[in-house]
This record gives sequence, C-alpha cells and structure tokens, in this order.
Amino acid sequence: MNSKQSLLFTSFKLGPVKLRNRTIRAAAFEGMCPGNMPSGKLLQYHHAVAAGGVGMTTVAYAAVNRSALSFPHQLLLNKEAVPGLCELTDAVHREGAACSIQIGHCGNMTKRSVTGIRPMAPSARINLYGPTYPRAMRHDDIDDVVKAFGHAVHMARESGFDAVEVHAGHGYLISQFLSPYTNRRKDEFGGSLANRARFMHMVMEEVKKAAASDMAVLVKMNMSDGFRGGMEMDECLEVARMLEKAGADALVLSGGFVSRTPMYVLRGAMPVKVFAHFIKERWMKFFVRQFGGFLVREVPFSEAYFLEDALKFRSIVKLPLVYVGGLISRKKIDEVLNKGFEMVAVARALFKDTDFVNKIKDQKDFRSACDICNYCIAVMYTNEADCIQNIENPDPAIIKMMK
Repeated sequence: MNSKQSLLFTSFKLGPVKLRNRTIRAAAFEGMCPGNMPSGKLLQYHHAVAAGGVGMTTVAYAAVNRSALSFPHQLLLNKEAVPGLCELTDAVHREGAACSIQIGHCGNMTKRSVTGIRPMAPSARINLYGPTYPRAMRHDDIDDVVKAFGHAVHMARESGFDAVEVHAGHGYLISQFLSPYTNRRKDEFGGSLANRARFMHMVMEEVKKAAASDMAVLVKMNMSDGFRGGMEMDECLEVARMLEKAGADALVLSGGFVSRTPMYVLRGAMPVKVFAHFIKERWMKFFVRQFGGFLVREVPFSEAYFLEDALKFRSIVKLPLVYVGGLISRKKIDEVLNKGFEMVAVARALFKDTDFVNKIKDQKDFRSACDICNYCIAVMYTNEADCIQNIENPDPAIIKMMK
C-alpha cells in the first residue's frame, strides 16, 4: 500500500475545516507556557509538526479561565495570550496545516498555588493526585465555568484557530461530572447519567454557539474510566450518542482517569524515579520514590491499544471518529483507518520526531523510534523541565534512572 492508495493521505472535511490528510497531532501537554502564556518554544514546536506534514496540530491543554489551571506552565486562553497564539497559528497555516486548541478545566486537579483559590469539583471529595481537597461547585460556579468555555472559543477564533477540542475525558472537570466516582451530588447535576451529563450539555451548547459555522468542534471523551466505580463502557457509549446529538463534529476516543489510572491512558513504562526527580517538595519526592510504583501500576503497551474498544463506538455513532492511543507505525495507522475511523491522532511519535508524518508518507514500512519509555510524560508536567529540550537532549543522569 502506498500513499496514493491509503486513506491516510487523502483530504478530509472536518466540519467546516478541510484537512490535507487524516493525521492530527494529539492534544498532549507540551509544558511550554511559562506564566500561563504561549512561548516561542511552543510556536517552534507546532510549526515543526506542521512542517512535518501533519493535517492538523492541536495545542494542549488550554484553561478556559484562571480557576481552571493546574500548572504554572499551562496555557491560559485569555486576551493576553491572543497575540502569541496568532503568531503560532500563522506559522502553522503557512505550512499548509490546520490548527486546533484543546480547552478545558482541571476541576479537582487545579492548584491553589496557581489559581489563588480553592479547587472546585462536582463534589467535595479529596483528590490524592496533588493532593487537593476541592469544594463542591455551586450553581453560580457552574454557570461561570460554562460561560468561560464559550469565551475561550471566542479567544480561539481571535487567535486564528480552525477548531477547538473540548476535553471531556481523563478525569478533568467535565469527566468529573460524568463519573459516579467523582460526582456524588444530590441535585440535578448528580445521580442518573442524564443528570451527570447535564454540565457537559451546557458546555456543548455554549461552545457550539460560540463556534458558529466557521470552527470545528471536537470532543475528547473516555470509552472507560479504567477502574471499578468509574464510568463503564455502557454509559460511555451513551455519552457518545449524546455528543453526536449535541452537534460535535468529531469525537476523540480515549480512556482513563489521570488521578486514578494514568497508565490506562498511556500504557508502557512508568518512570517513577524521573517523576520524583523533578518534584520540589521533599515529602512528595520521597513519597513518589517509595510508593509511586505501587500506586500507579504499569499497563503493558501494544500498538493501537484502544482499537478494540473504539470499534464498539464506531458501530453505534455515525459522526467522524478520531482514533488515538499507541500509533507509532504506518502499518498500524492504515489498519485503523481501514476499520472505519476517519482520522488518527498521534502524540509520542511526534514528540520523538516532528517529521514523523512526512516519513510515513515516503516510507510505507516506517516505524517511529519511540520506545514508549514515557520519559516525555515524566518531564512535561514539571515547571523546571522544558519538555522538548529534555526529549531531544536528555540528561544522561536522568536516562540512567530509567534503566
């Protein structure tokens, strides 16, 4: 199979946006927004990915307002960020690629040290990832966050983005409302799935209104939370149907809960010592070194590890689906597209090599050199580490920790 015969290098209409091929740079956190502002390094990275042949690149994980932030180097999508983001989208567009931005709220994973306020969540239940003890959101909090999603879409349009990706998975705020594990509310936002999905519907209505007819709206959602007591597949299938009716242009199918099952999302190695190396607090550094491997279990990696689950979603919805999860070779990407998925999203292979898409176009047997060590994941969430710099020029002492 060559590039002319493969669906991979055919154009695709995603809502109002035409993509030159079926590849998307997945919304994996770059860790390149010091002071919550876009940096030159963020621009350089996404420009390189666009030059590397991707159909659309996605800037991750932009907070819709200050209460949504979890990290001091996470993007805040506000008026001040627009000039820098315009430069980024202009650079991407000059290379012929489209540009999307993922928007969301971290909920019980926000940090008071970053936001200045106590974390908010559907219910006042401790989150051991942090750790944080959030307060339950009031109705006025819910209304404010919903409006913030709409405002973020307006900021995205002003910044030149072609699409927005609403993050409704991985245990962030929308996912926290959907999951019975984090949502213990007794009002109209809790209990039945219809009630737990109410916040998601409000966000989607606001986002679709703001996106109007000229921006595509994707939604990243879970196919399962990945643990007992969380969202199971039967409810997630129903959520997919809801999002189709709500007007999503595409679904990005993922799974897992960052605060409970992070390796369910990622698969592969769990570099505990590297995580611990970049933690500032001594007690947390000690705790992660001693117990991290017990609390966060490794999950074996296999290429396209979400495919079996994703096929169940393909059978019940008609809207475009983006497959994400462990794609590192041309052969497996073609296989996924041939099973009925309209697009594929890639993250780790593009951290390893921004020219990955060009290479799989020219070499049908090409396979990324990424060995799923998850070093990139270990460094991108730290304030001190520059993700791409550390991936391209890793500290030998840190590499030694991973062996």
